[in-house]
Amino acid sequence: MRLVVGLGNPGPRYAATRHNIGFMIADHLVAQGGGRWVEQDHSQAALVQLADHQVMLVKPQTYMNRSGVAVSACQRRLGLAREEMLVLLDDFLLDFGRLRLRRGGSDGGHNGLASVLENLGSDQVPRLRLGIGAPPPGTDDIEYVLGSFGDAEPVAELVARACQAIAVCAAKGVDKAMNQFNGLAPLT
Repeated sequence: MRLVVGLGNPGPRYAATRHNIGFMIADHLVAQGGGRWVEQDHSQAALVQLADHQVMLVKPQTYMNRSGVAVSACQRRLGLAREEMLVLLDDFLLDFGRLRLRRGGSDGGHNGLASVLENLGSDQVPRLRLGIGAPPPGTDDIEYVLGSFGDAEPVAELVARACQAIAVCAAKGVDKAMNQFNGLAPLT
């Protein structure tokens, strides 16, 4: 894995929202790895050392529903195969804290992932779905994902778990990380 893409929306309005968990994890990895964000390919990008491998972290600045524009530009510039990337995204169909790594598959109704798959021309793009839990009954899905995390949600633990999974992906590959992390219990 040479490219990790955190999906989210740019700007302070969205910074702490559930939909931006991909950005939060990318920010954490850059802070840990001593990287520095620069503007590139409609994205913020940073190079870090992760599990003895140099990895480019990317946060598309095209807004969630157009993430694929930035991701495909970055992929072309770096000359990477789709299998060399990992896309990080929120998933409210997963209990809070559950991780689901996959080598490919459908977008599952996630507009950001749909844009990435469309722009890359394939559904065979490795991804890490991050469980943010289901909206409470009567809450609109969009309102929920664009809302901030609650005090009872252990976001720091979710970020730490995801960073561990990404490190295993970088060091040992997606299959090893799937075996290690896909079956972990939720955090709440």
